[in-house]
This record gives sequence, structure tokens and C-alpha cells, in this order.
Amino acid sequence: MRTSLTTIFFIASLSLFGQTVRKYSNEFMNIGVDAAALGMSSAVTSHTADVNSGYWNPAGLLDLEDNQLALMHSSYFANIANYDYAAFAMPLDDQSAIGISLIRFAVDDILNTTQLIDEQGNINYDRISLFSTADYGLTFSYARELPVQGLNYGVNAKVIRRIIGDFASSWGFGLDLGVQFKTENKWKFGVMARDITTTFNAWAIDENEFAKIRDAVEGQNQELPETTEITIPKLQIGISKLFDFNYDYTLLTAVNMNVRFEQNNDIISSSFASINPAFGFEFGYVDMVYLRGGVGNFQNELQIDNTEQLSFQPSFGVGFKYNGVQIDYAFTDIGDQSVALYSNVFSLKIDLSIFR
Repeated sequence: MRTSLTTIFFIASLSLFGQTVRKYSNEFMNIGVDAAALGMSSAVTSHTADVNSGYWNPAGLLDLEDNQLALMHSSYFANIANYDYAAFAMPLDDQSAIGISLIRFAVDDILNTTQLIDEQGNINYDRISLFSTADYGLTFSYARELPVQGLNYGVNAKVIRRIIGDFASSWGFGLDLGVQFKTENKWKFGVMARDITTTFNAWAIDENEFAKIRDAVEGQNQELPETTEITIPKLQIGISKLFDFNYDYTLLTAVNMNVRFEQNNDIISSSFASINPAFGFEFGYVDMVYLRGGVGNFQNELQIDNTEQLSFQPSFGVGFKYNGVQIDYAFTDIGDQSVALYSNVFSLKIDLSIFR
């Protein structure tokens, strides 16, 4: 039996490495969720402790005291793209918890002009149609305590569904693994390994639709694109500490090191891996009102004269919590310091114990 399993894993590994590896596959799953976290530049790997932990680090689900529901909406690219998120989580017992979340990133009502010009070469606007492109990420989370005091782990199983009108669609699957450790003096440490098995996407392309555009430009016949892609693993390492002042005031400080196993224009980059730091803080008053800020996404941006200039992405956020209901707002990319477009993000978190 052990030999059979070894053979299966070996064959699966050869198959995976034979697929197309794309630097930015399934990037919609890396945008982030929860305005509270985004207001801190996503530096929450070590201290996330609510329903949104299913995304940031599933080990944090163990801090749930009751069932929780979370919702979020934001728009990108001048409201062209919509990004929506919903999650639910609940403790199973004193040592385990589960969660489920759904992400949708979509651009709707795109003009399909592939048939704009008819067989006689005439422009016919009646031949224009509409289609949508949508990406879905469904995540199932499980968290459990380890025998070591303060040490927890969590696992995510992700199902990816991507649709491009009637032209193409894909299914994907991947796993995440997260660990958190907290000390008695309020230091917290966290590690989140995303796509640890590599996330595999298999595309199905409608060849009839493809045939309509294959010869659209004379002399530039197109071939069918690759039908498989692999999302390579990523690693997030975080540390945070909570400070209390005069009982009513708190200050949470956090640092993340986000690692991709590829070379890009991150502030620290090599042929083996690239590292991008993120810093965040949250100032709280009587566990009701919150002020947040952060900076991340440090990039060595190439200028027109071939020199490099450091860019970064600041963020700002506020939050209000009362009687089990928390409303948060985040504004990213303050002052347009990076090439990323700013966005207004709103999120809602509800402790379902208020209905009992």
C-alpha cells in the first residue's frame, strides 16, 4: 500500500511540473478580504482571530467564541470590476472550528466585438453582444489546537471556478496551511503557506467560439492557448503585539513578510524568492472605535529612463463595533503612491449570538 501511494504521488508530481506555471495565476485570490485587515495593509497573519481568518490564516478560527458572519464589497478600476466576499465560521468545541467563504471577482457586460465586421467586410453594430467574466473562490476551513500551549493550526481546501463568457471556463483546486502561536505577554506569531500543493487549474475552451475569432486578423492566425495552469506556493510570515494603555486604549502593531518563490520587482528579490514587507497598526478605544493604518506593496518600479524608483501602497481605515456588530471601512493607496489604483472597501461582521 505504501509503495502504491508513493508511486501515485510521484506520477502526480511529474504531471504538475509538466504544466504551465504562471506568475500571476488566480491573482483574484490574493486581493484580500475584510476592510479591517486591508486598512492595516494586510499585515494580519499572526493575529487574525475571527470569521475572516479562513482567508488570512485558518488557525485564527480557534479564537471564535460564537458563530460569525462576514460580508464585504469593493469596486476596482473606476467601478468596472466588482469584488464581493461572504464568510461564515463557527466553533465545533473548545479545540476545533470550521469556516466557509466565497469570493467573487467579476467584470460584467463586456462588449463582444469579435463579430463586428461581417463576411463582406462591413461594420454591423447589431452583431455586438455582451458577456461577463467572473472568478469564484470557495474555501472550506478547519482549525484545531495542538498539544503545545498557544500553538494552533488550520487548513484550507479551495475550489476555484473561472468563467469567460461562452469562450472558456476552468476548475481548480488547492490547499493552504496556517499556524499561529501566541505567548502570555501578548506577542503573536503566524505563518500562512498558500497553495502548498500548487493550485491546479484546468481550462475548457469552446472551440466553436474560438474558430470565430481565429482568422479575424489576416495573417495572424491564433492557436489555442494552454489549457492547464499552476499557481505556485506563497508564504506569509507575521508577528504582532498588543499594547494596553489605561484600560481604555489599545495599540496593535504588526509586521508581515510576504514571500513569493519567483523573481519580480519586490523590494527584496532573487532568483529563488522575492520578499515584500507590510506594516500595520490598529489603535482602539474601549474595544468599540478603531483607527487603522499601514503601508505595503513595496516595489522597485522601472522608470522611463531605465532607473528604478521605490513605490509603496499606503492604506487607512476606521471601524466601529457595538453589541456584536462591526462595520469597517478601508481606503487603500493614499496619495496614489503606487501604480495600484485606490479603492474604497466596506465590510460587515456580525456575531450571531446577538440573535439569541
